[in-house]
Amino acid sequence: MRVGFIGLGRMGKGMAQRILGGGHELSVFDVFPQATADFRSTKAHIAASVEEVCREREVVITMLAEDAAIRNVALASGGMCTSLPKGAIHMVSGTHGIETIRALEAAHAKAGQTLIAVPVLGRPDLAASGQLGIIPAGPSESLKQCEPLFSLISRRVFMAGSKPESASAMKLANNAVLGCAITAMGEGYSLIRKYGVAPQVLYEVMTEGLFAGGIAYIGYGKTMVDGTYDKVGSPITIGMKDAHLIAAAAAVARVPMPSHDVYIQRLLGAIAHGDADLDQAALAREQARASGIE
Repeated sequence: MRVGFIGLGRMGKGMAQRILGGGHELSVFDVFPQATADFRSTKAHIAASVEEVCREREVVITMLAEDAAIRNVALASGGMCTSLPKGAIHMVSGTHGIETIRALEAAHAKAGQTLIAVPVLGRPDLAASGQLGIIPAGPSESLKQCEPLFSLISRRVFMAGSKPESASAMKLANNAVLGCAITAMGEGYSLIRKYGVAPQVLYEVMTEGLFAGGIAYIGYGKTMVDGTYDKVGSPITIGMKDAHLIAAAAAVARVPMPSHDVYIQRLLGAIAHGDADLDQAALAREQARASGIE
């Protein structure tokens, strides 16, 4: 397939490399030219603009962090809607708000193109090894056309239906539950520390007992025990961005989410204490501060 890829950050780089390794004709673009460095010695074409990366592509994948960025890339003059060929597919894989996905879907339809939402589940190391979970949603024929790409980037596919916004709602709900789990773990570690118990003990109780096999408890819990918050998979800044999107989606759907409100407060506290660029596991440290431990 003739594939374009926009956004070569921690997640996007690994995904793009998987697609290139699968034998597809790949064109890449990032607003920061240094992000394309790993592709300069490969067969990938390095485009100088959004317009160029979209040229003669069947599918263009975007992996961008912010709603403002995806709106600019897709909707601005010289963006995807004016540059993609008619009949082409925009596969949006970042975590975006419901209203943004709706706006993109309408704009691509007006331009004779198709939007599918395929948000991903996992950290950068899983992107590089093709072990992500993905949540595709959109018109069935477009999803079928992209199946060869799905097989390269994912180990598990969770189909979300025919409306792209459904995939975004699924990703936001998943991130909301994850945020609550991280917050609750931080509370648990502070509680046992107050009673003189080593965090490693609670970690073993959780990961070998009630939450055995739970990837979030194993991964984030270990980071909390070790205090290795500078080994960043998902930074607190991204957690805060997603938290706002979750709250907005909940407001539109009239869904109260009080546990999510606690997660937001912990994120705000961590940012106020200078931990914005650390891994989200550092919320355990923010909870410890609130508990008078640190």
